[in-house]
Amino acid sequence: MLIKKHCFTTIPAYLLWALAHMPMLCGQTPMGSAGNLVRMIPTDSAVLEMQEVRNDLPCKVTPSKAPLGFDLKFHTGFEVNVPFRELAGSENLLTILFRVTAKDKVEESSYFIQKVKVPAIEDDAKGEASLEGGFDLGAGKYHVDWLMRDRAERVCSFYWDVEATLPPKDTSLTVAIPQSEVRPVELEYFREEPAVERTPAAPINVKVLLNYAPQNSASAAMRPHDITALVSILRSIFRDPRIGKFSLVAFNLHEQRILFRQENAETIDFPSLGEAVSKVKLATVDLTRLGQKKGEISFLSGLVQSELSRTDRPDAIVFAGPKAMVDAKIEPDVLKELGALTYPVYYLNYNLFPQAAPWRDAISHAVKYFKGQEFTISKPRDLWFATSEMVESIVKQKNNRAASAAGGGQ
Repeated sequence: MLIKKHCFTTIPAYLLWALAHMPMLCGQTPMGSAGNLVRMIPTDSAVLEMQEVRNDLPCKVTPSKAPLGFDLKFHTGFEVNVPFRELAGSENLLTILFRVTAKDKVEESSYFIQKVKVPAIEDDAKGEASLEGGFDLGAGKYHVDWLMRDRAERVCSFYWDVEATLPPKDTSLTVAIPQSEVRPVELEYFREEPAVERTPAAPINVKVLLNYAPQNSASAAMRPHDITALVSILRSIFRDPRIGKFSLVAFNLHEQRILFRQENAETIDFPSLGEAVSKVKLATVDLTRLGQKKGEISFLSGLVQSELSRTDRPDAIVFAGPKAMVDAKIEPDVLKELGALTYPVYYLNYNLFPQAAPWRDAISHAVKYFKGQEFTISKPRDLWFATSEMVESIVKQKNNRAASAAGGGQ
């Protein structure tokens, strides 16, 4: 049997009780001495092969479905709950081991292992510990064999099937992971993007103004799904071969500051962007901003005015990010001062629940003023089709302007 070896990379899992918080660390245990072959202790191998649910170590395993993410990967995993009383005593060690096998590649399996250190827990501790794990899939049907054991060799085991499939209306999407392939969760959101072979004839130049902020404006931190969605919007734009030059201004409306700027480049510097946005502190408020009644709209007005009035005019301006819900609109006089723009304006509005917030935000009103186009990004297919339609529109308008200029010169 050919077995792929992986570190069990996951969305941070945790044990919570009283005032303690202990993160689940990704520590890979060597599982093979040559190639990708995995060597397991006989008891673990026997548990996986028996396919019998065990509860020597009482726990409840809840598998998740496999929805398609904005990064065009199917994401799935599990949650396991263990009563604190079963972990009571001196320090313990939980070992989680599972394998994932595609139904049409039964000769290959992907093994994941994780060790979770458990601190001392009082004998009368109430409640339960909750751990989460995840992995990514290509389209296909899979079987998961899962076990967890403690230092006393008590075992909890569970087995389930999961299917990753596109609905009929999404079959035109290209999934980022090949069919029947299993991968660990990618937590390096800002990894460098592979080079794209660009269209040689008249490539377009776009400027993206990215509001790097969470979907929920009250969130104290950027959640993984928000980061994935915003980075996926940028990657979707970057991957279109018709775009030759990129300018990027990343800002945070809440902090009222520009986080990152890149001008007229042939690529987007994702690692540098990631380093810059990591300094966002959503849970803190600068005292100087508390006294500004309209600080956010003033910042946004200044940003729009400065970026849309620059002399290095792109072929299009693209706003991207969650709804900019502030107390006021950009003053019409500010927009009038910019005059008639010679390029189109677009808004890729990341909004997971459009029915809950159907009204226009401050950016929407500005885009409407310039007769721009807004796309609501609620699902992966929205991003796929919005990017394609937007770039097609930019190319068409650039060609029309070029044709008009050529006709006027005759």
